Amino acid sequence: MPETQKIQAVASKTGYFLALASMFAAISAACVIIPMFVIRPFRPQGVRELEIALTVRHAGPWLAALCAAAVLLVMLRVWKTAKMGARVAMAGLLLVAFAGAILTHVNVFEKMFHPYDSPSFENAAKSPVDSDDKVLAVKVGTEARAYPIRTMGYHHIVNDTVGGIPIAVTYCTLCHTGLVWSRIVEGKLLHFRLAGINNGNALLRDEQTNSIWQQSTGEAIFGPLKGQQLKPIRSDELSFALWKSEQPNGQVLKSDPLYAAEYDPKDWEKHVARTPTVVDTTKSGIGPHELMLGVVVAGASKAYPIEAILRTKLIQDRVGGQPLLVVVGPDQASIRVFEGRLENAPLTFARGVADQGMSDVETGSVWNFQGCAVEGKLAGRCLTEIDAHKDYWFDWMNHHPESAVFRG
Repeated sequence: MPETQKIQAVASKTGYFLALASMFAAISAACVIIPMFVIRPFRPQGVRELEIALTVRHAGPWLAALCAAAVLLVMLRVWKTAKMGARVAMAGLLLVAFAGAILTHVNVFEKMFHPYDSPSFENAAKSPVDSDDKVLAVKVGTEARAYPIRTMGYHHIVNDTVGGIPIAVTYCTLCHTGLVWSRIVEGKLLHFRLAGINNGNALLRDEQTNSIWQQSTGEAIFGPLKGQQLKPIRSDELSFALWKSEQPNGQVLKSDPLYAAEYDPKDWEKHVARTPTVVDTTKSGIGPHELMLGVVVAGASKAYPIEAILRTKLIQDRVGGQPLLVVVGPDQASIRVFEGRLENAPLTFARGVADQGMSDVETGSVWNFQGCAVEGKLAGRCLTEIDAHKDYWFDWMNHHPESAVFRG
């Protein structure tokens, strides 16, 4: 074969392998870029689009590794016969492919918001938490713990065990939602990590199955456990002073000294209220950052504007055919919801004077913020508490599209 033809054949062969290497490098890079582009804050995500991004991220580590190995083999195959320019290009593609293989193992959300892997606690009396700061309070059996929201807003998730029950304490500041879930699913003990964001609400990932869970609903939306539902653990969002008065022997989550400087400022709500949202609430006539108290009773959901609750102090209503009572605590900031009946007998309540709890019209008994009668005919009896949690309207509406709204 003439020398010219040999050179042309080598160049053609090198060009073919260079194109092949480019394809593998592009796939490796895509394994990083696609999830990062789709699963990020302040960007709307459709169900199908999110599923594709999660699939790519799930397959990314092994797919990118295969692509990096393929680029290396291609480079070794043509290195001796390739010219300097082709060698440089091939080395660059190998660098891209290997970078993709490495970065697919990096959880960028945990680099931004480091997990609190070994949470430590201190007695309520020794805690430096400000009295008016909010805490997410949990009590299982006789064990009570409080998780300061300014701490939780950074870590997002604390895997803990309270009263012998493994729980995941979660908080998403972008949607103002604190929820506590059991970590036992199908007999498996799960350990949760922050996985990203979906239309303004945090996504969780369990290390055992790599399933992805929606923080606001506790539902697995991707992975082997897709469709499974986490069991909620009752919790309250209270001012620290009120919680401490109720649980003087309770334990408080301590700040992690490594990241305490990154914790949310005292006025964090004002900052979050200025962030963009991706859920359109225009048709509802309610602003996306209107803070609500959401309840679900017998399959029916309803949202109560926090401002209306704090203004009226006490609301009696019906949801899902059941009477309920929304009441403000003595600190004028904390809120609880109870069934508005005792042994199926409805009660009518009136707010007491000078923050002295409330009384029922039927017997004149006086009730405290724990929903228990402390004076009168019904002394010692307690109302059943109903799960309720705060949520910005855009997130509540997104996950409860049929929700009613209290108009007061």
